Amino acid sequence: MADTKDQNDIPDLGELRESIDELDKRIVDLLNKRAEVSLSVGRYKAATGEAIYKPFREQEVMDKIANSSPGPLPDRHLRTIYREIMSSSRHLQRPERVVYLGPEGTFSYFAAIEHMGSSASLTPKSNFEEIFRAVAEEGAELGVIPLENSIEGTVGQVVDLFMKYKVYIQAEVFSRISHCLISHADKVDDVEVIYSHPQPLGQCRDWLHSNLRDVPTIPMESTAEAAEVVAGKKSAAVIGHRKLADMHGMNVLAESIEDLPDNWTRFVIIGAAPSREDRRDKTSILFTTPNRPGALARVLTTLAHQGINVTKLESRPFRGEKWKYVFFADLACDLGGGRYEDVLEDIREQCLTLRVLGTYPTQEELQ
Repeated sequence: MADTKDQNDIPDLGELRESIDELDKRIVDLLNKRAEVSLSVGRYKAATGEAIYKPFREQEVMDKIANSSPGPLPDRHLRTIYREIMSSSRHLQRPERVVYLGPEGTFSYFAAIEHMGSSASLTPKSNFEEIFRAVAEEGAELGVIPLENSIEGTVGQVVDLFMKYKVYIQAEVFSRISHCLISHADKVDDVEVIYSHPQPLGQCRDWLHSNLRDVPTIPMESTAEAAEVVAGKKSAAVIGHRKLADMHGMNVLAESIEDLPDNWTRFVIIGAAPSREDRRDKTSILFTTPNRPGALARVLTTLAHQGINVTKLESRPFRGEKWKYVFFADLACDLGGGRYEDVLEDIREQCLTLRVLGTYPTQEELQ
């Protein structure tokens, strides 16, 4: 009798599939209705000259969806689904050209996909300056730039290019950097040579010493370029993003081989005009001060008196002016808002130069 009862408890697979088919029809119908509304939003944006990409609005939608979900669908899965829905919506409204540090398969490429979705029109560029130039002068709507790494620090060249090109930060994206050993070989012991960008090679130094001490490493311009070289060699391996294995039909021989696991890169999305969204959480600025005692302290004191937290501050040599420096700072406020208009004016008076790089929504590191 117990066996009969257990069999009666087993759901009918045919009925379950019919239910899924019916739900899929309803989901497709709702997605198309959402797309129709999105097209109307696109027409409104075209008529008013508003940008298609609205990072804070997208973040707001994501949070509302996640907070209203009773489960059992995990929050991470729900956000992934809606990232693609919003990516499609932007593309329907008006395809935007997004430039990134190529070739396809770099960490910048995967960060762009993770944030912008697979419907984004991605165009690779060979160096950072080409990205800045494309956005500032050549009509690319957006660019994806690595600004700093939690281990390696700020990418100095990027700060220099902010001084050279009139572009603005629209959003920030935190991407966890995890390295894999990828190859056509079947096991780690079969690897005879390793290719990668110098940074991943350095970040995996201890693992390589422990597991492949005598195997030579060859630095390349990017992990994507290294993967293309390795794809044609049986006994070669590349250190890079896990998805490179899927792109090139290779095996993942070892995962998470970085020496310090808490490795994050902060990317920023840049555009040719400042963000005009109603709510913005964070401001980045570049400024220079007079060469006299207390000049920097006065700027910081002005910010402190207003309760503005400086979350990042560092100096860079001012290119073309020896022994002069420019300061890059992140402020935990919307310095472009009316509330801080007098503060901004005070800072301008205290500085030789001041440039607001952008006010934008902040993003937490996603574990």
